[in-house]
Amino acid sequence: MDTDYSSGLENPLYSELKYFCRKIREAYNELKEDLTPYRDDRFYRLAPMRLYTLSKRHFVLVFVVFLMCFGLTVFIGVTGPRIIAEQEHNGDQFLEKNSSVKSSSVKTGPFNLVSSPLTTYNQQLWLTCVMQAENSKMRDFKQPFEINVELKGVMQDASVMHINNARMKSRMLHCAAANCDEIIVLHLGYLNYTQYQVTVSFKGLENITYDIKVKFVWKTYNSTFSQVEIWFRFVFVVLTFMVTCMFAHSLRKFSMRDWGIEQKWMSILLPLLLLYNDPFFPLSFLVNSWFPGTLDTFFQALFLCALLLFWLCVYHGIRVQGERKFLTFYLPKLVIVGLLWLSAVTLGIWQTVNELQDPTYQYKVDIANFQGMKVFFLIVVALYILYLIFLIVRACSELKNMPYSDLRLKFLTALTFVVLIISMAILYLRFGAKALQDNFVAELSTHYQNSAEFLSFYGLLNFYLYTLAFVYSPSKNALYDSQLKDNPAFSMLNDSDDEVIYGSDYEDMPLQNGRPIKATAKYQDETDSD
Repeated sequence: MDTDYSSGLENPLYSELKYFCRKIREAYNELKEDLTPYRDDRFYRLAPMRLYTLSKRHFVLVFVVFLMCFGLTVFIGVTGPRIIAEQEHNGDQFLEKNSSVKSSSVKTGPFNLVSSPLTTYNQQLWLTCVMQAENSKMRDFKQPFEINVELKGVMQDASVMHINNARMKSRMLHCAAANCDEIIVLHLGYLNYTQYQVTVSFKGLENITYDIKVKFVWKTYNSTFSQVEIWFRFVFVVLTFMVTCMFAHSLRKFSMRDWGIEQKWMSILLPLLLLYNDPFFPLSFLVNSWFPGTLDTFFQALFLCALLLFWLCVYHGIRVQGERKFLTFYLPKLVIVGLLWLSAVTLGIWQTVNELQDPTYQYKVDIANFQGMKVFFLIVVALYILYLIFLIVRACSELKNMPYSDLRLKFLTALTFVVLIISMAILYLRFGAKALQDNFVAELSTHYQNSAEFLSFYGLLNFYLYTLAFVYSPSKNALYDSQLKDNPAFSMLNDSDDEVIYGSDYEDMPLQNGRPIKATAKYQDETDSD
């Protein structure tokens, strides 16, 4: 009897303990579910976008405002100053007095050149040489020759410092119809002296039968344009900072885990756009160093490659739902874009380091494997374009019947297409016209013929990101999805990628506490028995 009594006493205690442990386990599972929701119920927690609430009239208004802001920057740029200031000098005026026969000395030199007084607002300095044949019936020809350059710097106290000794550089003279290609004699990425003295001589042009004229051109940044550039970069830095803060403030009540892929990428691109506008740009006018210019180039390459990566991830991410693994989703895209970034930064750093040692250095002429780097860059660009087209075509074919995913796809494609068309027009104006042919990095920043091209390119990228931030941010009256999940009027508004594409799958799923749960073997047995 004692044994039975003790066993009967232990059974209720054991049951109570087991029930208590089960309750603790259930509470823990519910807490874990709230913190890390299943893929299947992620659509209840996705942050809304303003894109879903815009009507067709609002979409038209968004594009009109975008084009108006871009047109305003173009108009301001048209009225702005020229970017490059030039000073032309005939070579005859700078021949040494002890030169022999004038006709032969024009082909050989030496020429003693002195630049005009410079300030930090001139930013950079180029010395180019343009030769012109007297015979208009001259046939096309190429003549290799050597150029000897000696550079000196004049300080504020009028003392002269040797920057580099005489260096012989191999160049190619290409003439067609009496007009010859412009030759870059030297390029200074930053100005460390108030004036420069250059002695130039040629070797290998003595045997040319044609009479030629030599013209030297000093090229610097226009000081007025430098002031305009400072102000507009400052304006874009302030606007970008305000847009970034407003975008982050609009998402403050939503967990970062619940942001859409566009919202996550905008939180990355907006700070990078702030760096692209370069808040450290005024340092280049306060510090005589190569570092501010190199930092600006690094920021530009970083933002542009991040924008390329954004397009790949979004067009793929709209179609791929649920967990996006790093190895299968992000790694291939990082490899393609990373190669583009690495090639651009490598050329820029290599050019800067060599120019610091030798201002007459030109990687297009002095690097034997430049053509290999150029071919590699073009192959990677072609691979990127093909991959992007593949993602766009596949996303359009799979999401054309999905209302909200299709809306996201159409808006991003339409706005990006407009931006790319305008960018191609700007690039054509920059690279199609005659401009400096000095180096890869400097080409990207000095090929502008006027302020309109500079402001249009910067304004285009800034207003493009501002427009995306406005469309992808939640509206002021947007509530958390869990607060609206029982309201049918807001059900479609707060649908996420998973619900829009796989919404029919949830209709047959069992519910627990108002949420769909995964079908288990026990549930399947119960439904089969029913």
